[in-house]
Amino acid sequence: MARVLVVGGVAFNTMIQLDRFPEPRSQTVFSRDYHETIGATGAGKALNLRKLGFDVTLHGLVGDDPYGRRIEERLHQEGIHFLRDIDPRGTERHVNLMDSEGGRISIYMAYATFEPQVDLGRLEALVPAHDYVVLNINNYVRRLIPAVKRAGKELWCDLHDFDGRNEYHRDFVEAADCVFMSSDSMSDYRPFMEHLVRQGKKLVVCTHGRNGSTALSSDGRWFETPIVPGYTIRDTNGAGDAFFAGFLYGHSRHYSLEQCLRLASIVGALCVTSEELAAPALSPEFLEAEYRRHFP
Repeated sequence: MARVLVVGGVAFNTMIQLDRFPEPRSQTVFSRDYHETIGATGAGKALNLRKLGFDVTLHGLVGDDPYGRRIEERLHQEGIHFLRDIDPRGTERHVNLMDSEGGRISIYMAYATFEPQVDLGRLEALVPAHDYVVLNINNYVRRLIPAVKRAGKELWCDLHDFDGRNEYHRDFVEAADCVFMSSDSMSDYRPFMEHLVRQGKKLVVCTHGRNGSTALSSDGRWFETPIVPGYTIRDTNGAGDAFFAGFLYGHSRHYSLEQCLRLASIVGALCVTSEELAAPALSPEFLEAEYRRHFP
């Protein structure tokens, strides 16, 4: 069983389903539905990876509060090794407005300490024992980069909606071996992907929501992968993290890059059929069956 260390990105979310986003004026809005659940990018990757058979360790910041305890309980139930450091500001919380077409407005109602006190030595000691290290772009996580490099581990990083200019991302961009990102803030993404490969990246993947994904390999090959049709959208929250997990699943089994991208698309599609960050039915067996169904 492959071991994955995921660092950063845990929150507790209130998810509000709307038929359409409200106009920017004073008004009363009635939701179609709502629920509360674990959220954020680290939790999303960890939950999907665990369902896909990985031995997952997740580090995150939570508060000494009911929300933090609910997060710990959920992760424990899923079989994830959760290492926490206590944030004095409390557990990060988001309110996500989701419309019927899959759009999302994420409101940070309580956010984590920017420079928290973290037991860095405990994290550094974990790196050599893991097959994959996934660093999310929380500020404190950049402090672990030197330990990952010393251990000779491949560093996987998701830049999300990086615009190509924000200095905040520089440490992550320079250190990562395998880069994932979205085109939400970078419409002209191909030159940037080429720039990263020239820098020595082993892989760059850019997702486009319902328009699929684009990948560039270290040997200069381009791959365009459409979304997998036939899945009913219920909640798009976490689809990018599910996509990431599906790709890493294929990579860990030494599948071709094209197969990895197709698997990633299926896991992302399964995610949007659920209100949770990972589809309840997700498993290696179910994913392989879905792959054979779509790509016989």
